[in-house]
Amino acid sequence: MDEPGNDPQAGPLPLRWLRRVSTFLAHYGVETHGIAPIPREERLETRWYQMFFVWFSANMNILSFSTGTAGPAFFSLGVRDSIVVITIVDLVVCLIPAIFAVFGPKLGTRAMVQSRFSWGYYGAIIPSALNVFSLQGFLILNCIIGGQTIASVSSHIDDTLGIVIISIISLVVTFFGYRFLHWFESVAWIPNVIAFIAMLALGYPHLHINQSVSVPAPKASSILSFGSTVAASVLSWCTITPDYGVYHSPKASSSRVFLYTYLGFLTASLTAHTMGAAFAAAAPSVPAWNAGFQDSTSVGGLIYSVLTPVGSFGKLLTVLVALSIPSACAPCMYTFSTSFMTIAGWFALVPRWVYILVSEGVLIPVAIIGAKTFYTTFVDILSVIGYWSAAFAAIVLIEHVLFRRASFTEDVYPIATWDSPRLLPTGTSAILAFFCACGALVPFMSQAWYVGPVAQYGSGDCGIAVGFVVAALTYTVFRGVERWCMKVRGVGGPLREEDIKEQDF
Repeated sequence: MDEPGNDPQAGPLPLRWLRRVSTFLAHYGVETHGIAPIPREERLETRWYQMFFVWFSANMNILSFSTGTAGPAFFSLGVRDSIVVITIVDLVVCLIPAIFAVFGPKLGTRAMVQSRFSWGYYGAIIPSALNVFSLQGFLILNCIIGGQTIASVSSHIDDTLGIVIISIISLVVTFFGYRFLHWFESVAWIPNVIAFIAMLALGYPHLHINQSVSVPAPKASSILSFGSTVAASVLSWCTITPDYGVYHSPKASSSRVFLYTYLGFLTASLTAHTMGAAFAAAAPSVPAWNAGFQDSTSVGGLIYSVLTPVGSFGKLLTVLVALSIPSACAPCMYTFSTSFMTIAGWFALVPRWVYILVSEGVLIPVAIIGAKTFYTTFVDILSVIGYWSAAFAAIVLIEHVLFRRASFTEDVYPIATWDSPRLLPTGTSAILAFFCACGALVPFMSQAWYVGPVAQYGSGDCGIAVGFVVAALTYTVFRGVERWCMKVRGVGGPLREEDIKEQDF
């Protein structure tokens, strides 16, 4: 292992055995570094196009396509209304994960480790644990869609076999770690782009006709709820994006890292979301598409039915699209492991690859069960992830912009203190702000299992927006008061200058 204090001969026998296995795997290119910040001298990668392709590939796939289909298929919106919502939300929300991506090269820290500089050592357990469950949810959604897509090309293959195939490919890609994952993402987008172009070429006549079909005026609640679903699908990446720049050089300007990431997110999300909405809206008027869509329950079947006119080539494209789904699964599974390691110090002693196997063991059976009620599972998982991710993003951004002056220098972010509870913030402000945000958003929730009192009056699901705003405002107040109290402590006299410097960060 590449972590401080991980002496191969130290600790109990199981840990010593795991370290020996890790040493063996390292000879075959498996990444064995855990969650310790990457030293500046080891952050040498300068292939900045990777910052574009890792997020372009992760979003130019069936999951993003599925998010777009939810507008017409689940929220009963017309194609124009769906596309307007998608465009506005994507343009704005893609900014947030792009900002978070800058933390990776500049600080060399994983997302959940970096969160300790606002949440504190113990407070960061909350987002780390939530991230573990959220990422596993994303994995489940991706494997369900992949399984459905593979099953759509042959009556001899069912969803279960497809889910197993996708999950195994994801395991292999993630197991080797950071560099192999980046290589995979640099090519995984190709079959998806080819398939989407073919779908547009084959389906344009039906899409064009569908544009002129009049639909009832949409309800404001449906528009807002769909907007929240789209926002959640993008915003949730902010808990991941720093992890895929930790080996990249800190010498690049923040604006360059931001721009590459933003363009990767925006071009892929906007394209896939829009296509999903357009084809789902047109499916009811095209019998072959509707049959493949199975009355809005099989996104993979919809894709295959659109590509069917080109025969075997269409079947090949459908299979390739399904097999490229690990481009979205791999980042989720990779950060699942690093988030798990951040929950507690003794979790960090276990090698990263062990948590990859744990994720795989949970993924397959849960995805098989969840495939039976896809859209309910899809919307519920995305929305819940979006709620907490919004509050998390607001807290980290306010800390960075207001209290650390948007700087990445060592005196502002003393990275050496990443594992020292006494030298990190207490986390009280973040925890209080987080729970205030969670309490405030509950009345605005609109889920199959709960509809808040405000949402019942027709507001739709505004929980994500409310959570973000409340978290930002309350954290600003709580953190400001906390810092003031630390410097002007009434009991025991004023702090020493060195104490202020230590505790202020």
